[in-house]
Amino acid sequence: MLKKRIIPCLDIKDGRTVKGINFVGLRDAGDPVQLAQQYADQGADELCFLDITATVEKRDTLVPLVREIAAVLNIPFTVGGGINDVKLAKEIIKAGADKIAVNSAAVHRPELINELAAELGNQCVVVAVDTKRIAENDQQIPGQARNDNYADKVFVSGGRTETDKETIAWCLECEQRGAGEILLTSMDHDGTKNGFALEITDTLSRKLNIPIIASGGGGTAAHFEELFKDTHASAGLAASIFHFGELPVPVLKRQLAETGIAIRIPAKAGI
Repeated sequence: MLKKRIIPCLDIKDGRTVKGINFVGLRDAGDPVQLAQQYADQGADELCFLDITATVEKRDTLVPLVREIAAVLNIPFTVGGGINDVKLAKEIIKAGADKIAVNSAAVHRPELINELAAELGNQCVVVAVDTKRIAENDQQIPGQARNDNYADKVFVSGGRTETDKETIAWCLECEQRGAGEILLTSMDHDGTKNGFALEITDTLSRKLNIPIIASGGGGTAAHFEELFKDTHASAGLAASIFHFGELPVPVLKRQLAETGIAIRIPAKAGI
């Protein structure tokens, strides 16, 4: 059985780690290099670095910061934010990233996924998908059970702009185009610490043949246990619970192991 992965996420704005709720209300969460080192030492399985305003501000990801973070890591490292062509993706990989994540640029020009997969290999291409449940009357209904009166829609530009793409159909297209992994963030659950979006995560993880990383809503060990027992997600990603010390990675991993979840427990992390 493949072990489930725990992935801290560094949302970067102006060179600092930040965190908000439902994609707004950002507050400072610390120095990204220090946090990266901390998570590597604690036994995190991977790290994700998302320059959350790169697309909106129309600038490239902060390559020097990527290089600085990568220098302190011994775990796989994914970088996203403002990557819109193969040239920049190669620069990010050269700076030390193991994988690159694309979001808005792939929605606007889906062929980018094919180009990245051809040049870097499927295993290096993560498509980040920000999804939000929208009712027929355009009113948000987070957490509502499945019915015919809503659609799960893809948003871009850091969650600011709704697209005409339906989430499941878009994720299927991403897989067909060569994505090696989907990072699915539920905007309705983001930062709430009330649990992951289990329904759409389970649906996607059954329909796709590539790994799904679930993001948005993880607040307790029980939420991660639900994620791994009630869906086929390969990994759980979170930010604020790790950044602010509410649920340290070693504590989470120990509690998951005690519930029978297959999880990597490195000896040096003191779990």
